[in-house]
Amino acid sequence: MDKLLPIALSLALVACNSPVNTDKGVFFAGEIVNPTSEYVVLYKGSSALDSAKLDENNRFSFQLDKVDDGLYHFNHNPEQQYVYLEKGDSVWIRLNTLYFDESLVFSGTNEELNNFLLEIFLEDEEVEQLMYSDLFQLEIDDFSAKVEDLRKEKLEELEELNKESKLTDTAFEIAKASINYTFYKFKEVYPFKHRGTLKEQELHEFPKSFYAYRDGIDYNNKNLIYLRPYYDFMKSHLGNLSYMTCSNSCGKENGIAHNQLHFNQHKLALIDSLVGEKELRDNLFRNVAFNYLLREHDVDSNRVFINEFQRISGNNRHIEEIQRLYEGISNIQPNSPVPNIEVISMSDSLISLPSLSKNKKAVFYFWSGTDKNHYESIFSRVKELKSEKPEYEYIGINFKTEPNNWKTIVNKFEFDAHSQFRTDDYHKLTETFILYPMNKCVITNDALIVDAFSNIYWNNH
Repeated sequence: MDKLLPIALSLALVACNSPVNTDKGVFFAGEIVNPTSEYVVLYKGSSALDSAKLDENNRFSFQLDKVDDGLYHFNHNPEQQYVYLEKGDSVWIRLNTLYFDESLVFSGTNEELNNFLLEIFLEDEEVEQLMYSDLFQLEIDDFSAKVEDLRKEKLEELEELNKESKLTDTAFEIAKASINYTFYKFKEVYPFKHRGTLKEQELHEFPKSFYAYRDGIDYNNKNLIYLRPYYDFMKSHLGNLSYMTCSNSCGKENGIAHNQLHFNQHKLALIDSLVGEKELRDNLFRNVAFNYLLREHDVDSNRVFINEFQRISGNNRHIEEIQRLYEGISNIQPNSPVPNIEVISMSDSLISLPSLSKNKKAVFYFWSGTDKNHYESIFSRVKELKSEKPEYEYIGINFKTEPNNWKTIVNKFEFDAHSQFRTDDYHKLTETFILYPMNKCVITNDALIVDAFSNIYWNNH
């Protein structure tokens, strides 16, 4: 608290000099220590409303003439966080990108609510750790009691905040939903986490009262679409319903998740039947499509899935992105040619990936200089593989790293310069090779793909 007081006082002094708002306008500004981008972008939902460039003091400001009360989010690449704004607000923030969320402080109008929402966001990780360390192993009644105690404790804090700050109905609704859906999500995943934690074979039978909160679920609330606890709950809830529905009606046992196509068809049908709000429907459909396509790479199954997806959600706002993912996976099946992407060598010359993999067995792996732990682990694994499987040539493709920094890292680890390359077009690389997860590698033979979805830590080739 002592450390926060000088920050709060400085923000309050600056806020005193903020422009006077009309009843309908909003002033949103702040200071970013150790900026990672020149800009801050303000969003309402998925739409960018405006961008502001940092000045010489790393400060930014937005003056919006007219806004709807509700949840917004601001992006300072690569991080983002949400902010609640109402007509007439003057809101200031200060943060240090080295500890983005932890250092964020709001001041000005609605500062109590915004700091409260941030507190819930930060506490979610602590609560999740508590779930995994202690609570998921509890039996049903004890687990329900513990979760309900935690939920009521946060609701009491919200009631106190409401008494002091007199929140609007919309603000109170969003704050309450942030609490409720955080804890409802844990009840949705409990059956599976409990079974996994105790290494049990079967799921428990659950009394109807365990899911009593489901009677109050709002599947069509526009104010909550981009509230993270609400959206995370929806994903877990739909996964739980899909699993149980399929187990009960399809003649399957608890192993239905092995048939990912069948399981995800249930998810599509449930979203279609339960969710009417267009933007939420589109986002949830997209989540199902990406989760399925990134995990299942069988051409025939994917074709069945994408046809079903287009039938149910053909007007999805994400349809082009999903179609590109589907086509990208289809283009890197076994015996397909290595995609003709040009990369940059250590001597700054361009060379194509087919040329690099011609007349040899090769393994392409991927890394970024922004994640030291990841690339150090990858490099260590590559050295192991060179000893275990010397018949392959191991080719590193770097992205999102400043060229001089990339060369410094490569030289530090004493890699052969002829085996290291980088790209400036991360977007194209990602779409072409479907870079998920980041431990993936692509195995080739004479410029033809053997396995585009291998993992560098597996020993399956």
